[in-house]
Amino acid sequence: MDKINISKFLSLVLRHKPEEINLDLDENGWANVDELIAKVKAKKIPLHFELLEEIVETNDKKRFSFNDDLAKIRANQGHSINIDLALKATEPPAMLYHGTVLKFIDSIKKDGLKKMSRQHVHLSTSITTATKVAERRGKPIILTVNCAAMYQDSFVFYVSNNGVWLTDNVPSKYIQF
Repeated sequence: MDKINISKFLSLVLRHKPEEINLDLDENGWANVDELIAKVKAKKIPLHFELLEEIVETNDKKRFSFNDDLAKIRANQGHSINIDLALKATEPPAMLYHGTVLKFIDSIKKDGLKKMSRQHVHLSTSITTATKVAERRGKPIILTVNCAAMYQDSFVFYVSNNGVWLTDNVPSKYIQF
């Protein structure tokens, strides 16, 4: 299995299905690195600490983080399981971006951006990043979110360790289509 597929498997178990390998995550989404490596290896996936470290350092979306002593690892955001990332509310930039595709536009115009099965709506500081996210589903459409107005209207924002902005929902009145 190559590094990209191992990274995808780590995303699965650290963000969505730790039960896939019977992995214990704490309330903040942290997993013990030694336990993770052992349980991934038991699935016949060739993971060792140096490869895990390389995946964390080189992942293009910076999906994972180690704690200070490298004994624990977690996904930075995007969880569909209930965990508390212990992020602090932060004032967002005036504008952020969200990448989507045409088939979702009518729903977004009606209901805004919703977190769906995830814990938050994900927003980006960069049109390029929003485009890359949307390209996975088809021809990208980039929405501009008026975060300054949302913040003024008491919406809460967080920024994850890898720079993704998070909020609970974005009503359509704050979206420029």
